[in-house]
Amino acid sequence: MPKISPELLSVLRCPVTGSPLVQEGEELVATTAGEDGVKNRYAIEDGIPLLLPPELLASAAAAGLDQHDRDAGR
Repeated sequence: MPKISPELLSVLRCPVTGSPLVQEGEELVATTAGEDGVKNRYAIEDGIPLLLPPELLASAAAAGLDQHDRDAGR
């Protein structure tokens, strides 16, 4: 499990609430709950935090797949 450095964690913030993030396993978790009462969670892939709000994560994933499909046809 890649550990995010304390220096990086000290500057990262939840893009939804603006609260600091803490690492829990393979995710970063906001220290403050959003309007829905849930603390946002962000995946860490290959040591890189994916700090996209949940509503944009699916769109970004779909866009990445579309780009991959276009590149594969070249």
